[in-house]
Amino acid sequence: MALPKIEEARNLGDRELAEEILAVKRQLFDLRLQQATRRLEKLHQFKHTKHRLGQLLTVEGERQRAAKAQKPQPDATSEE
Repeated sequence: MALPKIEEARNLGDRELAEEILAVKRQLFDLRLQQATRRLEKLHQFKHTKHRLGQLLTVEGERQRAAKAQKPQPDATSEE
């Protein structure tokens, strides 16, 4: 299975992105639980899940920084 591309995450809407982040975090928790109970056979799933979570969080951070940059900063030089 190939790792997902970050472009797939960038194409998600804000709500879909938040839902996907929660789903991937839940999946990572389940993998840890399976590993603790020695039922996990495919250890590479950790790598794939962490990679996907990193992509999603990166896109979320990019969007937050872009939204913050678009907000007009109050001009301190002009006092009325």
